[in-house]
This record gives sequence, C-alpha cells and structure tokens, in this order.
Amino acid sequence: MNQPKIFDSETALPDEQLTRKEKTLLGFDVRYGRVRDQLRLLLNIGELKTWNQKHHGGKLALCDLVAEQYPFIIFHGDVGTGKTATAECIANRLVTEAKAEDSVLFKLSNRVRGSGKVGEMGTLIADAFQKVIQAAGKGRRAILIIDEGDSLAAARSQDHSHHEDKVAVNTLIQGIDDLRRFGGRVVVVLCTNRVTVLDPALQRRAAMIEEFKRPSMEERRQLFTTDLAALHPTEPQLASLVTATDARNGLPGWTYSDIRTRLYPAALALAFPDSPLRVDHLVTVAGSMKPSPVVEDR
Repeated sequence: MNQPKIFDSETALPDEQLTRKEKTLLGFDVRYGRVRDQLRLLLNIGELKTWNQKHHGGKLALCDLVAEQYPFIIFHGDVGTGKTATAECIANRLVTEAKAEDSVLFKLSNRVRGSGKVGEMGTLIADAFQKVIQAAGKGRRAILIIDEGDSLAAARSQDHSHHEDKVAVNTLIQGIDDLRRFGGRVVVVLCTNRVTVLDPALQRRAAMIEEFKRPSMEERRQLFTTDLAALHPTEPQLASLVTATDARNGLPGWTYSDIRTRLYPAALALAFPDSPLRVDHLVTVAGSMKPSPVVEDR
C-alpha cells in the first residue's frame, strides 16, 4: 500500500498568490505588525549573539534565554476565523521582507493520522519533519503549518487518548525540540480550534500564542464595504448586512468563512444567471442562514 501523502501543499516562498491573498484578509496588517517582531526574532535566533556583542558587549544574559525558545507558535480560535490563511500569508510576508529566497512553506495533511496501523502515525509525523529539515538544507528557511492541530496534538493525559495518539504527540514534541538546532531557519505554526485540549508540553513550548476571534460588527462592515464595492452599497444597506450577520436568538455572530464561503455563493445563486447581484439578495440569504456553531474549547 502506498504511503499517505504527508503534505497538502508545498509552496516555494515568496509566493505571488499569497501576496495577493493577504490583501483579502481583514485586519492582516494590524495582526502582522503585532506578531512580526516575535516571529522575526525566532527566524533570526542565530544573529542574536552578534547583536548582543554589538550593542551590549555580549553581556545581555536574556539573549541566551531567548535563544533557547522553541521555533513553535500557536494560532487558536473559532472555526472560520482565518487562522491558517493568516499563517500562510504571515510566513510569506516575513520571507519577502527578509529577502530570503528559496524558502518553502509546508502544510501538513491530516492524512498523517494514517490508517490505524500500529506505529504508522508517529512514523508519518517523523517523516514530515525529516522532509521539512531536508528542504531547509544548510542555508534555506522552511515553515511548517499544522492545521487542525488538536487532532494530532491533544493532551496525552486525556482518558480517551489511545497509545497511537500519545506516540504521535511524543513524536511531534521531539520534532519541535530538534528544530532548535537550526537557529530559527525552521519554524512550526500550529493552528487549532481548541487550544485548551493541546498537550501542556506543547503549550509550554510555544514562543507565542495568538488568538483569532469572530469579526466584530465594525470588522464585518469593513469586510462588506471591501467585498461589495462594485455594488456601491449604501450605508443603510451595509447596516442591514451587519445586523443580519450579528449574534441573535442565541446564535453567535458570523465568521469570515460563513460570509465568504456560504453567504456570497448563496446570494449569487439567487441572481445568476438572469439578474445582477443586489445587496438585497445578500440580506435575504443572511436572514435565513445560520452561522457556524461555536467550537467549544474544552
């Protein structure tokens, strides 16, 4: 039997498609500005010693502590809040700004869970780390994104945690630990809907943990203003859409994914092929469609 495909994608960075994609992510520049310095530090751990010597005569002891950080970050939040897309675009922007040509972005596939054979999941995860390390070589950068990370990295102490799951978490931890020897040239970003179920050892290793929330009313207004610019919506029309996608009747507010992958196509279906799309098409659909349920983080 053929080995399952380990990665969903392998993308050479910088990538023009990701550069275009970041422009569609609401609030990307603000979030990028918030996490850039920490990520940039992780990606340049090898230069800390030189910086310390230049500015502090090599006596700034905390540089040694920072150098011991794991090249590992966690993005967490509800489904459809843009964690994975943001991780991809942040990786691309960092590489672009650093002018680090010949870098590679990997997205780990959930197929690494394997078919249930003894030892298979741990082996596939180890193989994934080995391929990422090989891609980095002696001088390149590699970034690994683990989507739906709670399916691979749930706490080993959970009652329903099987032996295979525990082995997988051990392998994941060992892989992250091993990456420290690359001085920040290899970084792992784990995206999860439920950060609290992640193994505590992984949570402790995260150099940063960034939360993603459902868009606020103002953020949804900005989203509709941008996405529907060609329709020239009026202020009352925008207000109607914002209200229709807000929390109501015990239901939560809408996610970015709810709006872009469910609301928009359904509204287009009302208009196509006989009439132009109108804002009232969107309002009609929003009034009858429910948002994605909140994923309980426990």
